[in-house]
This record gives sequence, structure tokens and C-alpha cells, in this order.
Amino acid sequence: MSDTANVFGDEWDAEDDWSGGGGKARHLVERGPQLGASLYELGPGNFVVYHFHHGSEELLIVLRGRPTLRTPEGERQVADFEVVHFPVGPDVAHGLRNDTDEAVRYVVAGIRVSPEVAEYPDLKKITAQARTASQTGERLWVIHDLDLEPDPEEAA
Repeated sequence: MSDTANVFGDEWDAEDDWSGGGGKARHLVERGPQLGASLYELGPGNFVVYHFHHGSEELLIVLRGRPTLRTPEGERQVADFEVVHFPVGPDVAHGLRNDTDEAVRYVVAGIRVSPEVAEYPDLKKITAQARTASQTGERLWVIHDLDLEPDPEEAA
């Protein structure tokens, strides 16, 4: 990655989109111990899964387009150049969706803590991740599926 990036360029990282929203992404800064920033583009119909973090705050900056923002308060369209802050916790869960016919482009910047836990209520999943290696020797990245938890009534 170079030291500079253009938020209106068309260079994208090749990453797996494990949550299935179909967006493009590019890291704007190397993932440091505290700061993270990425450029995203959502084509028509693409989305970012509804989620919240336990450790990392995020700041959304819309560069182009009018994405639909979902929060616990409901849904609303976000305007060009609008900035939205997401502190930690379930009260500020958020997801974005492109309901328009044009691409939506935005930056998400924030602090990046490690380890971090994020929850995805619609997917019934929780992720645990860290920059350090796990007992497998690989970087810690675990997806816990809440649907696979044993039912306490059935276990009794």
C-alpha cells in the first residue's frame, strides 16, 4: 500500500466479504495500533451488515450518494458529506444500504482496539478478532454462530 490514497480513485483491496454485502473496500492507512480508515463503495443493492462494536468507535463520512442508514431508532437517508459518529455498544448498532441507482462512496475511520468483539444481530453472529496470534498460530479471527448454541431448555 502506498502512503497516499485518492478517495475518488478506483483501486480496491481484494478482500473476502464474509458478511455478504457486496461492497468494495480500500484501506486508506495501514492498520496501526489505534487508527483505522477505509474507503468503501456500495453499488445499487449492496449493503453493510447491521452491527456494533464493543471496543472500536467509528466515524462515517459520506463522500457521494445517499445511503440508507439503519440504527436502533429506525432508517433514514444520509446526505452527501454528512458525518455520523458511532460510539461502542448495542445502542449505536448500524448498517448501510444502497437503495439508489447510483454508487455510494464513503469513508469509515475510527479507533481500532485489539482484541475486538463485534456483534451482528441480523446474522446472529459474534466475531472476536485480534492482531495477535491465537493458539493456532494464525491471527485471531473467530465467528461464533448464536444459532448453534444449545437451547438451555433442551439441555435440562
